[in-house]
Amino acid sequence: MSTACGNRNVLSSLLTKLEAPILAFALGAIPPIAGLLAGWWGSLPWKSETWIPRCALAGLAIGLLINALFLRKWFHRRYAMSWLAWFGIFVFYSVGMFGLFMGMPAFNVALALPAGLVVGGKLAAARCDSDRAQRIIRRACVFTTLVLAAICTASATIALLHPSTASELQHMLNLGFEVTSAHVTGLIIVGGVALLVMQWTLTAFVARRTWHLR
Repeated sequence: MSTACGNRNVLSSLLTKLEAPILAFALGAIPPIAGLLAGWWGSLPWKSETWIPRCALAGLAIGLLINALFLRKWFHRRYAMSWLAWFGIFVFYSVGMFGLFMGMPAFNVALALPAGLVVGGKLAAARCDSDRAQRIIRRACVFTTLVLAAICTASATIALLHPSTASELQHMLNLGFEVTSAHVTGLIIVGGVALLVMQWTLTAFVARRTWHLR
């Protein structure tokens, strides 16, 4: 019993320590990233190599200014924010991760951690009963898994349409046999299913633990 209580306290302490920096980063990274991208892509029609980086840096600076003015307030109200707002944030980072890692969906599973922290924290803040909490957790798992499924579908489409995917995979893994399109298809199916299961499981686990331990 004492060991279980000790493990529970350690896990509670770990989640508590992770919650603040992870969610502060999740909220604070959006304005500068959005500003940087808006400045960069918004200046492309000018076709000026001089102005493109200047506009990008200006957008970044505006994003940092917004953080300086509002981030503390957003963080303190993080569990009062609507589910729709957090769903939008999750989609924002899902698309960003997809682009950052050049279409590799495996890294998107990491978003299950902040998603679970948000869900569990909102449930604890609202003092939800067990039945309602379980329903919300299932819905959150459905949402995060569907978003990852869309990311996996986009990644699979790119891989299957790219004629050199098989050869690139063979060289990357240094395989001693020829990789065919059938191998690529099988890897996409098996890997995709594994990622979806991981996403659902991790989101549910972190959400339940955060809810119970807060």
